[in-house]
Amino acid sequence: MNCDSAQRTDSELAALTLAGRKDCFSEIVKRHKAPIFRLIRGYVGDPEEALDLVQDCFVSAFKRLDSYDQARPFRAWLARIAINKCRDWARRRAVRGLLFSSADADERLVPDSRPTTDRSLADREELRLLWSAIRDLPRALKEPLILCAIDNLSQAEAAAVLRISEKAVETRIYRARKRLAAIRDG
Repeated sequence: MNCDSAQRTDSELAALTLAGRKDCFSEIVKRHKAPIFRLIRGYVGDPEEALDLVQDCFVSAFKRLDSYDQARPFRAWLARIAINKCRDWARRRAVRGLLFSSADADERLVPDSRPTTDRSLADREELRLLWSAIRDLPRALKEPLILCAIDNLSQAEAAAVLRISEKAVETRIYRARKRLAAIRDG
């Protein structure tokens, strides 16, 4: 069976999936897995954890597809699920941090200060530090930054996902960028 995916909107694919056309959900996954990965990767900072959370996000979306309001953007609905998965992950991580010693984890967070001759290694390290800095931003600053700067949503779309005003999104992105610049410069 073919969904005629090129001609179908996300809402139509969702409706077809609910009608029993499970192959249509795989098209939804194909369309949205990269932006959802970027969103989650920006939130958690770890690509392996992000892959697990992306899978959890799509499993939840499939299970709750009947709750999707087709009058609203599908991507915003999916981003909301992804952010909730990230929040759950952060809570579990905080609990684990209280229960287990984090001495080893703290040691790994210290960047290697030895100079490297290979520029790509330096670039990778800088990128890793940036992801780590984004991951450590407060949730209120991190979420709008990721949605707009990494996931390329408009401020209006991010406001809808986060259920805040567009002005709040704009202000939080400004503050997040200011903090990241201070970390980079300081």
